Amino acid sequence: MAALFIHTKSMAERTFIAIKPDGVQRGLVGEILGRFERKGFKLVGLKQITPSRALAEQHYGVHKERPFFAGLVDFITSGPVVAMVWEGDGVIASARKLIGATKPLEAEPGTIRGDLAVNIGRNVIHGSDAAETAAFEIGLWFEASELNDWSPSDQEWRVEG
Repeated sequence: MAALFIHTKSMAERTFIAIKPDGVQRGLVGEILGRFERKGFKLVGLKQITPSRALAEQHYGVHKERPFFAGLVDFITSGPVVAMVWEGDGVIASARKLIGATKPLEAEPGTIRGDLAVNIGRNVIHGSDAAETAAFEIGLWFEASELNDWSPSDQEWRVEG
């Protein structure tokens, strides 16, 4: 049986991940990037930005009527955020497992929040929770021209069959 080499342009699932101001200020960017790279996901978008209030309010719009909305907006706009788009099979669900529970005290050891987060208000990282959310958040934080389609150099070595 002949091996099938994969040479197609990527249409794999994508997710939005943001390292929040507490994670950036604590010097956790490299640690967090490394966890996603070691898992095997492909980084296709990356930038550091201090979000405007308008961007933050759109991003957290689903929580607009909640009592914690103003605090969320204040926090996310308080300093630089590292915004990323990661790509790979099952990346949304897998990223959620890597990130861990929203409340750090409930997050399992070995997860980003379980290992690195302090409390629910300073939980280091955000990750999209579904395909629709990912598409919305990627479009909110990135222009299409800021996303890169590329193939890992070892892709020719990967075979299926």
